[in-house]
Amino acid sequence: MNSTPPSALRITFRDDVAIALRDLAAGEHVSVAGAGITLLEPIARGHKFAVRAIGASQPVRKYGWPIGRARHDIAIGAHVHTHNVSTGLSGLDEYRYEPATPPQSPPRSAASFMGYRRSNGRVGTRNEVWILCTVGCVGRTAERIARLGAQRFAGRVDGIHAFAHQFGCSQLGGDLDRTRRLIAALACHPNAGGVLIVGLGCESNQLDKLLAGIPPQEREHIRSFAAQASGDETEAGLRALEELVAIAERAQREACPMSDLSIGLKCGGSDGFSGITANPLVGRIADRVTAAGGAAILTEIPEVFGAEQLLMERAASREVFDGIVSVVNDFKDYFLRNNQAVHENPSPGNIAGGITTLEEKSLGAVQKGGHATVTQVIRYAERTNQPGLTLLEAPGNDGISSTALVAAGATIVLFTTGRGTPLGFPAPTLKISSNSALAQNKPHWIDFDAGRVLTGEDVEHVTNEFLQLILATASGQPAKNELNEEREIAIWKDGVTL
Repeated sequence: MNSTPPSALRITFRDDVAIALRDLAAGEHVSVAGAGITLLEPIARGHKFAVRAIGASQPVRKYGWPIGRARHDIAIGAHVHTHNVSTGLSGLDEYRYEPATPPQSPPRSAASFMGYRRSNGRVGTRNEVWILCTVGCVGRTAERIARLGAQRFAGRVDGIHAFAHQFGCSQLGGDLDRTRRLIAALACHPNAGGVLIVGLGCESNQLDKLLAGIPPQEREHIRSFAAQASGDETEAGLRALEELVAIAERAQREACPMSDLSIGLKCGGSDGFSGITANPLVGRIADRVTAAGGAAILTEIPEVFGAEQLLMERAASREVFDGIVSVVNDFKDYFLRNNQAVHENPSPGNIAGGITTLEEKSLGAVQKGGHATVTQVIRYAERTNQPGLTLLEAPGNDGISSTALVAAGATIVLFTTGRGTPLGFPAPTLKISSNSALAQNKPHWIDFDAGRVLTGEDVEHVTNEFLQLILATASGQPAKNELNEEREIAIWKDGVTL
């Protein structure tokens, strides 16, 4: 029996390319789906080479879909990348409502986790006190209050954390409104058993207007004050924390079904393996969570371009389909209004990792949503309110989109990466590496190695193991970002600054 691991992988029989699973040399003879191919040039790990001749201007297929068009003739065994493939994306598109037959859902899981059930019925995976700011001017104040509060009230809640940002003043119109709505949404998050909102007093994001955007029934666990109106803002903050900790510590973990789980789906620093290992793994988890009646939230709209039809055909209704069309074309129009091409992606790190076009990146990225039905489309700073797969309006930027996922209600963020990042967000942020080398080199960043499937490990076994990690994390086991104290928020700004 030959136990030598394969050198390359073709994902579907329709693909024109295969992916190198290790660095391959020019002249090396490799077997792909039973056919022998001699490489015409070196192929780096994660990069692509042609498995059939591709004529100039012809589509180049990966995942069974076009990822661009050949700039010129490409011979079998040649490197396929940015030098010989161009994007097919340009402007706005028209779409037809053509729902596909829903795939069979996985069996409903009886798995559970130990969560915090809130009075509104939502379930948190943490019982923390969060300090939020109306404006960047009081960010350091909030951090000081959190630091002193963590010392004074140690052990009574799962943590006390401040989330500073740089906005809230010199903003106008919709830009200011989005900042306000995002902070209000975070204040309602089930992972926060208590919330302190620190204002300044003279900022555009006035404290009373922000609080007015929070439903009255959600304000029982919220306290606030303006620093300009307080003689000693630090002591005022600590007094408020004392009240909030007393409220939060009444909560106790209890057994909760997977239907109470809300997961955010995110990829950052993708490479050529992301769409083969990490993103499909997260997609299988999304299928299991939604089949159980839970919620999965997918965002990064610019990283849907070129693969949006895969989501549209899974829309639960014509209304949801129209919502997907609207959010996709609105985002394309946002690019065009700012004189930017809609395909201004992938990033330099993506390209170095083997991703050639935005279509390729998107086809890999949407796999995080699995095969679940899209039940809802929400705009930036809105909260999901139903089970199933939700599509959330937000850009691809890691900080902005991950913050939006948490604000939308994600109590755990599943963050796939092929390049690695230390980033973390208010909710536990599990990092899933697309390749084993990253997991080995950055064990203090990476929570789970999805690259193991490339060496032949059983996909179902790896999925079950990852689900157990998610449930353990939901029950209180710290994610690497929490151990490293990597928590932050970022706000999407696209308007005028005074």
